[in-house]
Amino acid sequence: MYYRTTYPSPVGLITLACDGDDLIGVWNEGQKYHGASISAEMIEKDDMPVFDAATEWLNRYFAGKKPAISELPLAPIGSEFRKSVWNILCEIPYGGTITYGDIAKKIAAEMNKETMSSQAVGGAVGHNPISIIIPCHRVVGANGSLTGYAGGLKTKVKLLELEGVDMSRLFAPTKGTAL
Repeated sequence: MYYRTTYPSPVGLITLACDGDDLIGVWNEGQKYHGASISAEMIEKDDMPVFDAATEWLNRYFAGKKPAISELPLAPIGSEFRKSVWNILCEIPYGGTITYGDIAKKIAAEMNKETMSSQAVGGAVGHNPISIIIPCHRVVGANGSLTGYAGGLKTKVKLLELEGVDMSRLFAPTKGTAL
């Protein structure tokens, strides 16, 4: 059984989802792939300990603190490949960024392959079901493009600015499929 609640944040209303014990979803309202990893109906239930922990974590995050991802019980639903990418996202330090290509190199090394497609990595990043906490907003293009963000580029910029990322070399693309 899956449960959901909402959290009003500085970047809009966020839906939190859990399986009773672990957090399985954090989506901005209107986010692409919102709830896509959940195969059953989610029941509205606000009084779950994991939601209390996630709310407290998000409160600290939006207050400019640096809560550790490891403080929360996370269980994102996805393929082993996607989970490998999401694990790498969890290693990106607060206020830091990484490129899709850098993640592809790490995944290739983990899988004992010579190369890995940056596009495949981009697909996994885009389908991250636990936004903000698993920091997919910290992934940028090699040329400094902010590329896409399932929660919207404006939200991505707000999150990076909140974390104090140097935005001087980053830019929003004006055309392409990542908008």
